[in-house]
Amino acid sequence: MDPNEEHVDKVEQRHSGSNRIFLVDDEPDVVHTLKIGLEATGFVVEAFNDPVLALSRFKPGKYDLLLLDVKMPIINGFELYEEIKKKDSNAKAFLLTANEVYYESFTEIFPNMDLDCYVKPVEIEELVHHVNQQIKRSVQ
Repeated sequence: MDPNEEHVDKVEQRHSGSNRIFLVDDEPDVVHTLKIGLEATGFVVEAFNDPVLALSRFKPGKYDLLLLDVKMPIINGFELYEEIKKKDSNAKAFLLTANEVYYESFTEIFPNMDLDCYVKPVEIEELVHHVNQQIKRSVQ
């Protein structure tokens, strides 16, 4: 078993019934910080630094929310979201970006894609608030 999967399984057992987050960002420090912060507030987080690996490990219907970095190598956050939507049409996502211009350009090209975007760095408390709001909206 992959050590990352073993860690995820232990976290899932400890937080059974918690909201599940699928986090993908190519910056290890960002992933580490967000994962720790979200887990400390009760979320179960499955995190990846490689968007291709993340896509291959994505399990439809398992996650309450996706947190995806916009600018990543090989597959950017928008492309990753499109591929995930092919596997799970109900998937909801937040995009994280260091540059708001990427999001603005994308919304001009794809105005019907339902995505929220947050500029990094983001405070954990603010992120948790927005994640909770998005999850509540998807349940209603």
